Amino acid sequence: MKSIKHVVIAGGGTAGWITAALLNKVLGKVINITLIESSSIGSVGVGEATIPPIVQLNNALGINEQDFINATNASIKLGIEFENWKTPKHNYMHAFGSFGKDFPFCDFYNFWLKGQVTGCEDELWDFSLNYQAAKQHRFAPLNTIPNTQLPGLSYAYHFDATLYAEYLKKLAISRGVKHIDAKIDHVEQCLTTGNIKSLALDNDSQISGDLFIDCTGLRALLIEQTLNTGFIDWSHYLPCDSAVAVQTHSTNDLKPYTRSIAHSAGWQWQIPLQNRIGNGLVYCCRYLSDDDAKQLLLQKLPAEPITEPRVIKFKTGRRLKQWHKNVVAVGLSSGFLEPLESTSIHLIQTAVTRLIKLFPHNGISDALVTEFNKQSVIEIEHIRDFIILHYKLTEREDSPFWRQCRQMDIPDSLSQKMNLFKQTGKVVREDDELFAEVAWQQVMIGQGLIPDDYNSIVDSLSDEQLSDLFSTLKTLINSTVAQLPTHQDFLASIKKV
Repeated sequence: MKSIKHVVIAGGGTAGWITAALLNKVLGKVINITLIESSSIGSVGVGEATIPPIVQLNNALGINEQDFINATNASIKLGIEFENWKTPKHNYMHAFGSFGKDFPFCDFYNFWLKGQVTGCEDELWDFSLNYQAAKQHRFAPLNTIPNTQLPGLSYAYHFDATLYAEYLKKLAISRGVKHIDAKIDHVEQCLTTGNIKSLALDNDSQISGDLFIDCTGLRALLIEQTLNTGFIDWSHYLPCDSAVAVQTHSTNDLKPYTRSIAHSAGWQWQIPLQNRIGNGLVYCCRYLSDDDAKQLLLQKLPAEPITEPRVIKFKTGRRLKQWHKNVVAVGLSSGFLEPLESTSIHLIQTAVTRLIKLFPHNGISDALVTEFNKQSVIEIEHIRDFIILHYKLTEREDSPFWRQCRQMDIPDSLSQKMNLFKQTGKVVREDDELFAEVAWQQVMIGQGLIPDDYNSIVDSLSDEQLSDLFSTLKTLINSTVAQLPTHQDFLASIKKV
C-alpha cells in the first residue's frame, strides 16, 4: 500500500473548492493538494439555498460570517415553504429549528396532536419561532428565546454559489492549495490496478497523484467515464429529470425563506438573494417539454428576468460506489438528488468530512473504502426517502404527473416510516440521518398524514394545563419575533460593518 501524500482534485466549482478548503484546513500539514479547474468550463452553480449545517462548515473553515454574507450576496433562510404540494392553494413550511417545548421522552407535536382532539384550533406552526419570524420577514442571530432555555432561531443561507466558490478558492489558495487553470485532456491509468496515475492537461503538463477526487459534476469524468463505476437509477421514485433556471431582479420583500411551488409536472423554486432572485422550474420531460417549461417559468416570475433561461438535464440516482479504486466522487459526480430540500452542498460537506475521518494516510485499504461507501449509501438513501415523501403524500389528482406520484411504489424504508407515524405518531431517526424527527413531522403533517395516536405522556397534563402551555408558548414566540429587526435591516447592518 502506498501512503497518500498528494491529493488531486479534478474540477472546481462549489464541490471542488469546499473539498480543497476543508481538506487543507484539517490535513494541510500532512498532504499536498492540487486542484485542476478550467476557467473556460462553467459550473452548474447548484446550491443557492442551503440548510443549517452550512453554518458549521463556514465556522470550521474560520470564515467570518459578515465577510461571507457580503462576498456572496447572501440572505438568510429560515425554512422552505411548500405551496400547492398537498393540493392546489395549500401551503405549509418545513421550518428549521424546534417547535414549542420538548419534554423528556416526548416531542412537542404530541401535545399539539392531543390539542387537536380536544378542540384546539392552533396550527402546529403557531409554535415555531422560525416559522413566525420567516413569515414576518424578521431575523437576528438568536441562540435562545430571551429569559428562557428554549432554542432560538436555526438558520442557513441563500447565496450566489459561483461567488461562494470564488470566496473559497481565494481562501484555499492563500492557505497553500495549488491551483492549475487547465482542461483535463485525458486520464492515465495503471495497466495492472486500473487506478488513476495522472491527468494529462491541455497545457502539455501531467499531474500525478496518490488519491484523486472527482468534482467534475454531472460529467463524472473520473468515477464514471474513466472507471465505469456504474449508476443506480432512482427515476422511478423521483421522475423529474429536467430543470430550467433564470435569474430575476429583486423585489421589495426580501423573504428569509425559500419557496417551492408545485405545478402540473413538478415544482418551481424562488430563492431571494440580496441583489436578485434565483428562479427555476423542475419538471419531468414526459409531461412537459423544454419549451413549455421555459414559457411556464417565464409566466410565473416574481420580477423581470436578467438572464436567459438555461435548461439542465439530470437523472436522479447515485453512483454504485462513491469511492472506487483511488477515486472519490464528491458533489454531482457522486449522484444527483433534485434540490427540493437544498441538500446539494450538504452532501459535499459530509462527503469531505467522511473522507477526512477515514483518510487513507498509509494507503487505500478495502476496509476503508467499504466503510466509506456504506456510510455514503445510508446517508443518501435517507435523504432520497425524505424527498420522495413530498411527492408520495400529495392529494393532487389534477395531472398525470401527480397521479403517477400518488400511485408509485416507494422504498420499504419510507413505507415503514410513514406507517409507523400514521399508526403511532412516532418518528425514529436512524443512523444519524440528516433530517431530524421535526422535519419528518412537518412534511407528513403538512401534507395531511395525521397520526391516529399520540404519546401517552401527554395525558399527564390536564386540558387546562395544555391550554396554558400553548398560550404561554405563543406569547413567548410572538413577543420574541416582534422584537427582531426585519430581514432587510439585518442585512443592511451587516453591510455597514
